[in-house]
Amino acid sequence: MKKPEDQNNLFLAVILSMAVLFLWHFFIAAPHQREQERVAQQQKEVAAQQQQTTVPAGTAPAAPGATPGPAATPAGGTAVAESRDAAIAKAPRVPIDTPSVHGSISLKGGLIDDITLKRYHETIDKKSPNVVLFSPLEAPMAYFAEYGWQGASPADVPNGDTLWTASSSAPLTPSAPVTLTWDNGRGLVFTRTISVDDNYLFTVADAVENKTGAAVSLTPYARLYRIGTPHIEGYVIQHEGLIGVPGEKLTEITYATALKEGGESFTDRKSGWLGITDKYWAASLVPPQDTAYNANMKGRPPSAGGRDLYWVDYTLPTLTTAPGQTSKVESRLYAGAKEVKVIERYEEQFKIANFNLMVDWGMFGFLTKPLYHLLDWLYAFLGNFGLAILAVTVLVKLAFFPLASKSYEKLAKMKKLQPQMEALRERHKDDKARQQQELMALYKTEKINPLAGCLPILLQIPVFFALYKVLFISIDMRHAPFYGWIHDLSAKDPTSLFNLFGLLPFAVPDILHVGAWPLIMGITMWLQMQLNPPQPDPVQQMIFSWMPVLFTFLLAAFPAGLVIYWAWNNILSLAQQYYISKKQGAEIHLLQNIKRNLIAVGNAVRLKKPTKT
Repeated sequence: MKKPEDQNNLFLAVILSMAVLFLWHFFIAAPHQREQERVAQQQKEVAAQQQQTTVPAGTAPAAPGATPGPAATPAGGTAVAESRDAAIAKAPRVPIDTPSVHGSISLKGGLIDDITLKRYHETIDKKSPNVVLFSPLEAPMAYFAEYGWQGASPADVPNGDTLWTASSSAPLTPSAPVTLTWDNGRGLVFTRTISVDDNYLFTVADAVENKTGAAVSLTPYARLYRIGTPHIEGYVIQHEGLIGVPGEKLTEITYATALKEGGESFTDRKSGWLGITDKYWAASLVPPQDTAYNANMKGRPPSAGGRDLYWVDYTLPTLTTAPGQTSKVESRLYAGAKEVKVIERYEEQFKIANFNLMVDWGMFGFLTKPLYHLLDWLYAFLGNFGLAILAVTVLVKLAFFPLASKSYEKLAKMKKLQPQMEALRERHKDDKARQQQELMALYKTEKINPLAGCLPILLQIPVFFALYKVLFISIDMRHAPFYGWIHDLSAKDPTSLFNLFGLLPFAVPDILHVGAWPLIMGITMWLQMQLNPPQPDPVQQMIFSWMPVLFTFLLAAFPAGLVIYWAWNNILSLAQQYYISKKQGAEIHLLQNIKRNLIAVGNAVRLKKPTKT
């Protein structure tokens, strides 16, 4: 007959097994399945749209209520093309060619709507296509920036159908700005000069010359559109969607929230920026930092047959231009990779308030940013991002060595008292209150605070979380190779235990995709736990036994760089705890625990011979 405690242990084992499967399904399988379904649905919608001659009503946003904003449609002639290339060919263009980007400006509407990033590819294959950031309105996944003016009569100002004239057919380069001109034929001449630097910053200078006999009042605006919900990583640890600092406070709105709640509006703000961010790429509008403006960060679900729509915009104060005079306004557009040094340089050079928050530093930004710069320095010094991860983990461990030592010293002293504590528990097993009193008296006699060992560990948690965050958001880890089978630290370990890491010729289902590095991480976590004596409470012991398994499955789908960091951190912690325990003269239970676990496993799998009656 089974003992009650054996039944309880079996029940706990079943519950924990179900928990592992549930968490795996919730965090890995279900999001992956939803993403596949979303992509399939989006492909169906795009295919349906490509068969239509025009974008369905409701695709373009209406002007925002009481706040002045752009015209109801971002551009005229909204026929959906068969491909991005076909959409680009629909309008005359001025090429863009810089060390970092190439693309073009549409003379129809004067839109910056074609940007491809030269230094980044879709896959680790250098022959794969470059990453596309901006696409025209008529493309299946439109994403572009629009600048313009609002006036009393739409016919008096340029709009999406306006055909601008370029001053030259030469491409826009860092040394050669492009000037676009449009005369409305009623006394107003509009000029737009666009310049770009070596990286990702465009400067847009709009001017209007008044040749009429009366003063003209016009309101300048800028808007960034994204039509269609892009593929997102979907991790809680990093924001993707609408982002900005309209004033001084960071505002983040996910795509789902923007569609559901409509977004936010802001009035009378000064300084800051507004944009849309992916994990590694972003675009943002930067208004004049010394001028008040109204702004929107909005989203709108599709009408029948339409597409999701997202946009950020700002409107500056109305400018009144006297006869014979010219009014000017200058603003900037960032469109490119989220390279920290480039973004920080722009923030300092142009005094853009909190521009560095375009990178998702998280709640521990005061730790995350210094750790990033340390990692970046090590990367430049060592030449391999994986080695930089190992090195920065060692440095952080060394910085916290005194605190960790105190923690492990307390644990070592607690281990020495383990026999006395067990004797007390056994002596007063029927009197829990007396048992607790005797334990507290023992702690007092030996001058041990059982909670003192936890405080140093708690102090380290924000730092290690911040380092984890840095690795997750860093664009430097994207497509960065390590050694052996890891060719991209930002992708999950491509191997799997269940086909013997590729030796067996069959693909492994996602649920069984546990690579070599996640397995190493789980083993090192398990070994670290074996340094401690078995827990007297079977529930606690069961949790400790299953925790490495749980983390192995959970981290199997995480980027390899994060798993390597976690495994290496476990190895360092294991060595540190072993050293301090040895130094304190505490009993080290590692080999005993390994032997005990092996015996337990052997007993569990051994087939009993049938007994003779």
